[in-house]
Amino acid sequence: MAGHRAGPEHGPGPAPGRLMQIGEAAERVGLSIRTIRHYEEAGLIVPCARTEGGFRLYDEADLDRLTVVKRMKPLGFTLEEMRDLLTVLDALAVADGADRGELLDRLGMFHDTATTRVTTLRRQLAMAEEFAGTLRAKLDHHGG
Repeated sequence: MAGHRAGPEHGPGPAPGRLMQIGEAAERVGLSIRTIRHYEEAGLIVPCARTEGGFRLYDEADLDRLTVVKRMKPLGFTLEEMRDLLTVLDALAVADGADRGELLDRLGMFHDTATTRVTTLRRQLAMAEEFAGTLRAKLDHHGG
């Protein structure tokens, strides 16, 4: 997906415009090299450049895309949904008029889905914490 890439901000890192190899990109985003390669094969990320030797090179915009994907993964979004959201974000960066409204509607649907999934995860976490607390109480009761 060439063109403008939208996404979240990162913490301190290389200077703007500086390119990094896959190992540094993986460390910065908190993904494995293997995962980044998988996302490239799936068409979610395309390194902005390659060295003469064929090594992948990434810039801040590439890291932003990887961060979007990383944040979607625990919410159960499919690769296709991730690709669709990245396409929407790319298009929004350059859209105007009627196209912009449609893109914002699509982005809103992603937001609604993410919010619903976060609520579900919170409920599951609360049940898991309650269960762990029950087990702790049984251990304490039985002298464990």
